[in-house]
Amino acid sequence: MRFPRVFFGGGYERPSDLQRWLMAKAALVTGGSSGIGLAIARMLAAEGFELTLASRTKEKIEAAAADLGALAVAADVAKEEECRRLVDEHGERHGRLDVLVNSAGIGIGGKIDELPAKHLDLQLDINLRGLMLVTAAALPLLRESRGLIVNLASIAGTIPAAQLPVYAASKAAVISFTRSLNAGEEEHGVRATALSPGFVDTPMAEWSGLEPDEMIQPEDCAEVVRTLLRLSPRARLPHVVIERLGEGFA
Repeated sequence: MRFPRVFFGGGYERPSDLQRWLMAKAALVTGGSSGIGLAIARMLAAEGFELTLASRTKEKIEAAAADLGALAVAADVAKEEECRRLVDEHGERHGRLDVLVNSAGIGIGGKIDELPAKHLDLQLDINLRGLMLVTAAALPLLRESRGLIVNLASIAGTIPAAQLPVYAASKAAVISFTRSLNAGEEEHGVRATALSPGFVDTPMAEWSGLEPDEMIQPEDCAEVVRTLLRLSPRARLPHVVIERLGEGFA
């Protein structure tokens, strides 16, 4: 959004505080230290967004944020108080939130009768509960800006995944939650998209045995989010699946 600058007395009038607020854009990315989250953060920075990046490891998130001039917040989204603190720190720094990217996630392989309960809890806490808690804390700011929420799901949430039953179930729930979120927030102009890629070239997919050039790239996911930014306020994509060429749906 551009505002004309008023010429007088040999110079230009500076935009008002309101004009600067309207021209500003800010985004919060969880899981922002690497992989898909970092790729999306880089795209958002290139699009002119002020950024907050969050992840559990202080050193990694500070390094990623330094490269982008972003606010770094070390936070574990499995903990309710840290989800609230993350959003509070973003609000204190930027004063607004236009895009929330819930990219924090973890996958632990193993059939359901082989997984320790702590591994079941960890996946549900980070992939689903934490995503919901961050979203709930961020909604007041998103309603003010009529903002966009991007929830990282997975193609595993759309097909049977015998070796990733808990991960797949958590991502299926993210897809369902995103649709419910759209229904609940439509009156506020907040839109949400669940993004479900197949194997992406990130550390989480190393177990697949695929070569990097056989996988979807993190930047592919970022380009989908860039497209979401281009949509008119009345357009919404509730679910986007990115299939990998070469082997079925994964």
